[in-house]
Amino acid sequence: MKLKNIIKVGVATIVAVTGFSSCSDFLTIYPTDKTIGEDFWKSKEDVQEMVAGAYSSMCSYDCQTRAIIWGAFRSDELVKYSNYNDAGLDNINVVNLLPTNGYNNWAAFYSVINRCNIVLNHAPHVMEIDPVFTGGDYQITRAQMLALRSLCYFYLVRTFRDVPYTTQSYEDDDQFMTIPQTCPDSVLQFCIRDLEEAEQGIMKSGSYSDWRDKGYFTRDAVNALLADIYLWRGSMTKSQSDYQKCIEYADKVINAKDAYFKATNSEFSSGSGEIDPYHLYKGEEAMYQIFTIGNSRESILEWQYDGTNNSNTGLENMYYESGNSDNHATTSVLMASQIFNYFADNSNTIQGQKVFTTTHDLRYWNSTYGVNNNEATELSVRKMVNNSFSTVSTNSTVGEPKSNSRGFDYFAQNWIVYRLTDVMLMKAEALVQTAASDSDKVVLNQAYDIVNVINQRSLNEGKRDADTLHIDNYPNKETMELLVLAERERELCYEGKRWFDLVRFCYRHMDGVDIKKKMADQTSWPALYKPMIRLITRKYLSGGEAVSAKMKTEPYLYWPILESEIRVNKNLQQNPVYELDKTTSKN
Repeated sequence: MKLKNIIKVGVATIVAVTGFSSCSDFLTIYPTDKTIGEDFWKSKEDVQEMVAGAYSSMCSYDCQTRAIIWGAFRSDELVKYSNYNDAGLDNINVVNLLPTNGYNNWAAFYSVINRCNIVLNHAPHVMEIDPVFTGGDYQITRAQMLALRSLCYFYLVRTFRDVPYTTQSYEDDDQFMTIPQTCPDSVLQFCIRDLEEAEQGIMKSGSYSDWRDKGYFTRDAVNALLADIYLWRGSMTKSQSDYQKCIEYADKVINAKDAYFKATNSEFSSGSGEIDPYHLYKGEEAMYQIFTIGNSRESILEWQYDGTNNSNTGLENMYYESGNSDNHATTSVLMASQIFNYFADNSNTIQGQKVFTTTHDLRYWNSTYGVNNNEATELSVRKMVNNSFSTVSTNSTVGEPKSNSRGFDYFAQNWIVYRLTDVMLMKAEALVQTAASDSDKVVLNQAYDIVNVINQRSLNEGKRDADTLHIDNYPNKETMELLVLAERERELCYEGKRWFDLVRFCYRHMDGVDIKKKMADQTSWPALYKPMIRLITRKYLSGGEAVSAKMKTEPYLYWPILESEIRVNKNLQQNPVYELDKTTSKN
């Protein structure tokens, strides 16, 4: 079966690809066209179409919504719109993660993985048929697919922990995949191995002259993913070598960005100009360049939507409007948590610690609609929703109200996978963990300096020389760790990062974690870190205690396997604390 997948090329091109239905269970997906090996894979163009199709499948509604639900909704950032009817989201919100919940479905990510495996399986033979498809072309193609596959597996490990791992492609109706899960230590090591190979063969950032420089994996994107994986594994195992690797790969990205900026800006060719390795946008320009225009110089990897050939309906429904073009509501499925509604002294009127510390932080006004309003009952996400940037005065008493002026159809809004400040904060997080002790001020100050650069650039012009964070407030590893965590929330809110940030934070303070064993093979599991649970539950104006009581041990950090997958594949083992139609722990 040949489907049409769309991916942006300035003006998007349509590519014919062999694909699977993203709504089907992964283990019951079968291609219905057995001629792919006979009638396809004849030319370089065939390979390019299949590569484009793999990237296009990452832009699917299912992948986009799960990036938000898995990475943001489970955290303290988002709540469901009160009048939106969705029992699945209601259950997630109160930690009733049932095996029947459709948001558990991992099929969309495994579909991308299978597309990558298909390309990796067939591309070598094209070199024998089409002399235009050279060894160098194959090397780049292989690197692309290894990287994209690794990203998908990384999403799955962070969401389910123990997941089936395969490099085999499934292309025939007679093929039936029934493989067991693999522990995270093995899956992450496979990803690291593939990414290290990909780093050697992939294009450098700036090598593409079009959207692919941000829409395809480049060396910077590979290194950003490696930094992320090492940071995740280091947090699970408390491995100093993993933290050092995170710093190493983060520095590769930072240095490459610096070198490319200087090489492409003539004022730096003589060595003059600002002495700044980051070259971040300042203040109002940052929100405009990064989230309105997209594919900015700070960007590393973005899923591409042009609004004509493909539309980011997943993000649109979650954050902007829910429905369809003929009959749609004026509200989104998800709303911003009230923790974003307050700053400074009055922040303590809501459970937990404040997010923003000053009204001079432009992210406070521009990430969320209607902030600083004690009477607001529900807030809407503004970041990635506003299609034209408008200045919000930091002297305002109430933030800009939500506008539904953006057209529902043709929702051209990229989804940012990695950008520079994300990588900078990965490095800061790892630096804190490598500090030998609270007295290791050299390392701790390096982490603070990174955070401060990002915080300063986000302030209203005229306030950037003020020491708004005050380094004396972060005298040890514990407080510096919390500072980095808080800055990541200020900088990356609603971008699908927060839940994973909180899980890393939790792991670093847990004892007895064994990533070489599957959860189902263990007889007991380490207890969760209570301060992390308190951060999660601060979004609840009431009922936070009941939710907190349900979050007990490591398996509660992860989703259950979809029940229909368990029925099909008897080799799968369910997350041990979830049973069908039950919400309590087995233990």
